[in-house]
Amino acid sequence: MELRHIRYFLAVADEGNFTRAAAKLGIGQPPLSQQIRDLETEIGTALFHRVPHGAELTAAGEAFLPQAKASLAAAESARLAAQRAARGETGRLALGFTASATFNSMVTEAIRHFRRRWPDVALSLTEMNSDGLMGKLTRGEIDVAFIRPGLEDPREVRLKRLPDERMLIALPANHRLAANKSLPLEAIAGEPFVLFPRTVGLSLYDDILKACRAAGFELIVTQEAPQIPSVITLVAADIGVSIVPESVTKIGMEGVVYRPIDGPPLVARLGLAMMKGQRSPIALNMMSLLKATDEAD
Repeated sequence: MELRHIRYFLAVADEGNFTRAAAKLGIGQPPLSQQIRDLETEIGTALFHRVPHGAELTAAGEAFLPQAKASLAAAESARLAAQRAARGETGRLALGFTASATFNSMVTEAIRHFRRRWPDVALSLTEMNSDGLMGKLTRGEIDVAFIRPGLEDPREVRLKRLPDERMLIALPANHRLAANKSLPLEAIAGEPFVLFPRTVGLSLYDDILKACRAAGFELIVTQEAPQIPSVITLVAADIGVSIVPESVTKIGMEGVVYRPIDGPPLVARLGLAMMKGQRSPIALNMMSLLKATDEAD
């Protein structure tokens, strides 16, 4: 039994006349009559009484009518569901992000816009460092992730980069250097330093170490924090100084001041990553919301 048979049956039942039903369907009356006969043969009983003024439903036709309507409605619902899924309007998006990424306004705006534009998509969030997120992407456990990428993008990943973000020196508010409006990196040479693990950013850790070496000194890391925002808590506790992306200043924690770095710029990179083989329309919709400075395909 094909959907067209059901449509033809419903048209004849609605019009009560083969000629009018054929005109409504845009087909000839003889082909319509043949399709109805084929349907009746398949069912094994007559659905219409052919009468001089048209067609009347038999008892079998009366019983078949509500089921036929339900079947056609279900088919239409299935068609619309498939179309919505193909447009990425339904389903689930597994989104990963680093703790510091949530302080970037472009990230929060993209997530907010996504939820408003595709409200029927279930959003699953995972917070983790960049190294862990890359592993989850590779294993297919998440669809997309905001990560701190290196200078070179992993070959298997499509990355939409956000604008680079300048790094600032974070100091305890009572620190002797806090009175300065800006500082060269060498000003913090010999200071106890609070730093996040290397796995938090694919190259951010190395960039900071290289910048300090270029300024003529090695960092003295006295305390590691699990994520970049945790660094601020330890700086406020006077554990040491640090270098952090500018966006984390939104934490607004008391006891910490931030100072621009004099000299060559030191930046933090951020991007939305997905596997190159990823074809999920939902993931592609998320990618499409970001205006990027560079995209690796």
